[in-house]
Amino acid sequence: MTRERTGASFLTRLGRDAAGNTIALAAAAMIPLAGLIGGGVDMSRLYLTKTRLQHACDAGALAGRKVMGAGAWTTGGTTSAQARANELFATNFKTNAYGTGTLTRNYTESNGTVTGNVSVAVPMTIMRVFGMSSRNLAVTCTAKMEIPNTDVMFVLDVTGSMNCAAGDAWCSNNGNVPAVGAKITGLKSAVKCFYEALLKVNTAEVCGNDPSATTYSGTAQIRLGFMPYSVNVNVGKLLPNDALANSWAYQSRQANFTDQPIYSANSPTVNGPYWEVYTNGWGSQISISQTQCLGYMKNENFDGWGGFSPTATSSGGPVPTATVATTFPHDGAATSGGSTGEWGWSGASDTSGDTRSCRRLRTDTTTTYAQTGTTQVFSNWTYKQVTFDVSGLKAGGSSWNSSVALPIGSSGTNTNVSWTGCVEERQASATKNSDHDPSDEWGTIPSDANDMNIDLLPDPNVAGTQWGPQLGGAVYFRYSGGSDTTSNVTSSSNFDQPTHYCTTEAKKLQTWYTSDSFVTYVDSLTAIGNTYHDIGMIWGARFISPTGIFASENAQTSGGGAIQRHIIFMTDGDTMSYNDDYMAYGISWWDRRQTTYAPVNNEGGGSGTDSSTARMINAHLTALCTAIKNKNITLWVISYGGGINATTEARLQACATSGKYFSAADTATLISNFKQIASEIAELRLTS
Repeated sequence: MTRERTGASFLTRLGRDAAGNTIALAAAAMIPLAGLIGGGVDMSRLYLTKTRLQHACDAGALAGRKVMGAGAWTTGGTTSAQARANELFATNFKTNAYGTGTLTRNYTESNGTVTGNVSVAVPMTIMRVFGMSSRNLAVTCTAKMEIPNTDVMFVLDVTGSMNCAAGDAWCSNNGNVPAVGAKITGLKSAVKCFYEALLKVNTAEVCGNDPSATTYSGTAQIRLGFMPYSVNVNVGKLLPNDALANSWAYQSRQANFTDQPIYSANSPTVNGPYWEVYTNGWGSQISISQTQCLGYMKNENFDGWGGFSPTATSSGGPVPTATVATTFPHDGAATSGGSTGEWGWSGASDTSGDTRSCRRLRTDTTTTYAQTGTTQVFSNWTYKQVTFDVSGLKAGGSSWNSSVALPIGSSGTNTNVSWTGCVEERQASATKNSDHDPSDEWGTIPSDANDMNIDLLPDPNVAGTQWGPQLGGAVYFRYSGGSDTTSNVTSSSNFDQPTHYCTTEAKKLQTWYTSDSFVTYVDSLTAIGNTYHDIGMIWGARFISPTGIFASENAQTSGGGAIQRHIIFMTDGDTMSYNDDYMAYGISWWDRRQTTYAPVNNEGGGSGTDSSTARMINAHLTALCTAIKNKNITLWVISYGGGINATTEARLQACATSGKYFSAADTATLISNFKQIASEIAELRLTS
């Protein structure tokens, strides 16, 4: 039996007693365990709060940047960019959410980038026991428009009416000189502002919120191209030589010639000398003075008394068969000499005094000719469709000459005909266009409509796949009895030639990372001619397509990146065509390449009238818009200046990609439209 030592303390005994220690240890462990659990709870609240705070900050930044678009950051009112940012933040993070306290929030903008800075106090719960009453959370968010690899092709109406001021219903082309406030001037401003908004590179144009950069600093590839159009488009010299045919048919003229003999001279025959007597014309010798006799001997012209007038030459036909040359060996002073002198010879009627008879010595040399061949001499012209060799325009590869010699000059001689670069379209549909009324809206483009085929490659070995050069100097009208005729006409007259409208040369897609060359090109655009929408649209599509004639340049970036593609089609009006315009299908009244059907009473079907040509243009445009959108190209359409009819308005709206149609009655609205398009082309992104 063990006995406790006398005098041992209670605590000592308790410490040595193991009974009941578990309870004490558990009580002691509660304190750190409470801190651990409480910290986990509060940390979870902090994490959840910060996540929601970041989401709300991001939403506000994106909303504010979207409202800002291509314009300036605004702060006043309920619709400003600042107000929208705050609104979206508040929607995603309610006041006092998760028990939070004081909240600070601020959105600012710099050079197109919106930055949000948000902080909030989060009260602690269990951690208060350990002296931690709250934690302050802060987040930052940044949103900006970033551009993906992008191609933009401008298909721009530069017809004569663009010289008029917006809303001027009485102006047709203002004499082909821009009026004050002309639409062409407004278009140039809008395109420059688009450039500023998309590339963030400043120009001299005042667009509002102008960027300060002078060179594009982004990483994406951005290329812009231009397809200005009116009656025609100027694209030929941007194509390889094989894209154009070596020969082409024109409404022109062909010289007609007749055969004429060629003669050579035989050996001459000399006759004489013999005396030639000055007479009165009936054989009687007349007395004249010595001065008159001297003039007669020298064959001078003087009024005599019907004296002898020798014939120097004779001819037979256009080339002489004989020539008589006469000489007078004695041409000095008149001398007396009886039978041997020129003055007062024996037997004269008067052989004394101041007047006597006169004679002179004469020798004739006769030359005869023999025909040795024939030559052709110009006769007249036949005005008709003529096929010419135009291969002389090709200088190899993608190089071109600016003129070609054709036999349409004076009297059928060769003359240099200049080529500025506009082209005639290739084979049109023989099936779709042969019906009576070509105005129906095409659902799909026929397989034989090479002229409407965006991606068909030209092939010298396949007929109808190449284009032809437009040669305004080689094309003529035809008249008969003062009226137009579709028949061939032979005439010695020089018939009229049509006015040839060839626009400013197009530009292939290219980078314009500094503004100087871009502005220079835009300023070079001039407005002239009538309105053929289809020719602008088809070539705009060909120049941007990733699978057509420029596939090697357009399919992807140089680094293999994907490209977003956009066409911006801007026009100021309805289709306007005339049957005597020299357009991409020749002269419609005479060529009728778009249809095999001839008009009835100059109306109805066919492409020979103004109205039927306009219907064909509109049908083409409708089909092309569908084909372009089917190629995953975003098609933006802008109607500018007001005044278009309801049918045209509906056609343009249907042409555009859904939600991408704009109508601008004035220049300010047009600029705003272009800037909005630039903003929508860029992608809104969170960058941090």
